Amino acid sequence: MAANRKYNPELRDNLIVTLTFQFSLAIVKFAEILEANRKYAVANQLIRSGTSIGANVREAQNAESKADFIHKLKVAAKEADETEYWLEICHQTESYPNCDNLLSQILSIKKVLSKIIASSKSTPH
Repeated sequence: MAANRKYNPELRDNLIVTLTFQFSLAIVKFAEILEANRKYAVANQLIRSGTSIGANVREAQNAESKADFIHKLKVAAKEADETEYWLEICHQTESYPNCDNLLSQILSIKKVLSKIIASSKSTPH
């Protein structure tokens, strides 16, 4: 089943690509739990923002310029901020399932994105 599926092996060794892809999978599973509990609005928001992070990181891998690369990662960082917001809503609402692991993951992703963006800005063209 899904455990046998693989994605592009060329991107496997890229930390942020791997982190965001694995996070997207975890967000999909969490959203399914939310939907099963009839928390449709938050599930929809999390699916959109949580999977968009990885999509933008993947787009950045094919950026046309350094500026384009940085821009796409900044979009990913904004989506990560939004995802953190929705996860905090879940965390603070007693009737929602536990999302501590997802909160920990999104904080790690935000740190990595921030470091990549900062180092990309500081290196010469």
